[in-house]
Amino acid sequence: MPLARTFRSRLAPRALAARSAAWPLVLLALAAPTLHAQTIDDGVMMSKRTLCTGFAYTHDTWDEYWEGALKRDNGNIGTITTQSLSWVGDYGITGRLNVLAMVPYVWTHPSQGVLHGMSGFQDLTLAAKFNVLETAFTKRGALRTILVASTGTPMSAYTPDFQPLSIGSHSRSVSGRLTLDFHDRAGWFLTGSAAYTWRGHVTLDRPYYYTDGQLFMSDEVAMPDVFDYVVSAGYRKGAFYVPVSFSQRITRGGGDIRRQDIPFVSNRMNSSRVDALVMYSIPKAKDLSIEARGAYTVRGRNVGQSTTFTGGLLYTFHF
Repeated sequence: MPLARTFRSRLAPRALAARSAAWPLVLLALAAPTLHAQTIDDGVMMSKRTLCTGFAYTHDTWDEYWEGALKRDNGNIGTITTQSLSWVGDYGITGRLNVLAMVPYVWTHPSQGVLHGMSGFQDLTLAAKFNVLETAFTKRGALRTILVASTGTPMSAYTPDFQPLSIGSHSRSVSGRLTLDFHDRAGWFLTGSAAYTWRGHVTLDRPYYYTDGQLFMSDEVAMPDVFDYVVSAGYRKGAFYVPVSFSQRITRGGGDIRRQDIPFVSNRMNSSRVDALVMYSIPKAKDLSIEARGAYTVRGRNVGQSTTFTGGLLYTFHF
């Protein structure tokens, strides 16, 4: 197995690192005409014939990770930094049906060691968000039920077989999501959202791989599906949108990173995160809004314990 030894030798300095938990798999915040953010998993809808578009920059770092259930660091790589600049867009076809899109450019960098980071366009995300039902719920406010269908496809020929410096998994995906949102008249809200994502196979640039205790003589890797949910509470009214969230991502299968071995694209990658966002309209430019977001991974498996900061500038057009 001379090729296997060569590949293992090339990646050995990174073998102890987990894949970063900060890929932009969750659509970055978008502004609605009332300057409330909209994402795939929130309870906000754009109004008819309104387009919000802009850019968001994300900076994610981690220097500790979970190798299976074991939390550790790795002096060979130091701190892994993942950055992205994403174009986001959201259009209200009607007040009940919105379409969303995101295109991220991602680059990675280790602070130590001999391997270089990667960069490039990651995956195009497209989603349709439909307000199925909105009804009065107690005397204080209303309950909204939303269904979301989304898909993701790689935009470039980046390799997924170089974790944790790969910019993504290079897997096509389809996701279905259900969201329940209660919003009272004073501006306070509570939202719960859950989704299941089916992921397509990944093709490697080598004819074999070893994972989860098995040797596979193939270049095709079956990717485990993913279940995720998020619970958010906060305030949205007028110029402010301020949610605080807790989310979990649970991979439905996949093996752990082996002790002293390289991480692999189909590893089980679970994470629990806390997140806070502040979005505010600029008083003299009511269609222009700015956002600032922070997130932290409190617990995980085969992921980095990452700290994430996001800043965005968005503008709403009314047709």
